[in-house]
Amino acid sequence: MFPFKSLLSILFIALSVVDASPLRRDASMATLRFAARVNSRDSTLNIAAADKARAQAMVHAGSTSKRAGSSSVSITNSVVYYTAQVGVGSPATEYTLLVDTGSSNTWIGASAPYKPTDTSVDTGDTFSVSYGSGSVSGEEYLDTVTLGSGLVITGQSIGVATSSQGFSGVDGILGVGPTDLTQGTVSNVQSVPTVTDNLYSKGIISTETLGIYFAPPSSSSTGELTFGGSDSSKTTSSVNYVPLTTTSPASNYWGIDQSIAYGSSTILSETAGIVDTGTTLILIATDAFNQYQSATGATVDETTGLLMITSDQYANLQTLTFTIGDNSYGLTPNAQIWPRSLNTDIGGSSSSIYLVIADIGSNSGSGLDFINGYSFLQRFYSVFDTTNHQVGFATTSDTDAVTN
Repeated sequence: MFPFKSLLSILFIALSVVDASPLRRDASMATLRFAARVNSRDSTLNIAAADKARAQAMVHAGSTSKRAGSSSVSITNSVVYYTAQVGVGSPATEYTLLVDTGSSNTWIGASAPYKPTDTSVDTGDTFSVSYGSGSVSGEEYLDTVTLGSGLVITGQSIGVATSSQGFSGVDGILGVGPTDLTQGTVSNVQSVPTVTDNLYSKGIISTETLGIYFAPPSSSSTGELTFGGSDSSKTTSSVNYVPLTTTSPASNYWGIDQSIAYGSSTILSETAGIVDTGTTLILIATDAFNQYQSATGATVDETTGLLMITSDQYANLQTLTFTIGDNSYGLTPNAQIWPRSLNTDIGGSSSSIYLVIADIGSNSGSGLDFINGYSFLQRFYSVFDTTNHQVGFATTSDTDAVTN
């Protein structure tokens, strides 16, 4: 279902072991190879439809249950996604895992088989997770998981797949979403600790925080994932935090409240939505999307499912401003368009200009009215803080870049 079409770039992820100050960078660094890839375009599903399917699965599942068995959805639908080499066992076998903030189970076995070692413990429990475009089930183990030098977790709960659908060319998922998303996925236990939970509980990191830096795919910058804090060398402002939303179903994920304005006109009043690395585009409620399309003069391209504009319309694009808490984050005109060097990777024309704002598939008021996906996160540093129940953002050198 999901062969790799091309390797965009190889990114190196600095996994910091840091102290309690979220903006201080510890001198001790561990490096994990991290790849940004373009997913092969499914002939029956365009990029916008893929993201919408994921979003609607999250809306529906989160509204009916908090169990990850129904509310976690696959990042395999994502056009741009990330894989990390993660070691399991001792001696460690490396597995290629998808990194996802929208799900929380870590599991292997979709491709390369699990190789038990002396550190492997079969718990006797089973696990099962249903995703937006696939599913996995199998046995639950405890084993040593190695994320990098200095980031070795003993007794980490991992799933070992005996059956999986919707995954090809990767071995599983490294889930870094909220712990509650594991509820109901493993037999005989209420929930299972995530890798971030265990790094914190074992004293390897001093705060249960995950900092993420994504660079635009056409940028020469590298990416960085920091466990235990955030890396101030990647930011050009302080990290500004907001509490997690209490509105369901967004509250089941990394949910926040925000409003959106195009130019001086508000197109989405303050409402709840989520921040999600597994979504490629920026999805907004249908009524807000219709206002954005009208204001930009864009038309829908049937092949990609994206809004398309002319060169003259691009020249007239206004800033799209996301107000989160007391701070505003502006997407420049260049940040609102799909990287033109990747147009053909999504089935588009190399000479066309596509927008990265898409329809979430339901009107505002659903409790999950936007998803700030990769297209937003590549412009702003993000921090997912479990300890203090908050999400933070900062500007970077890529915030105003014109690389697209």
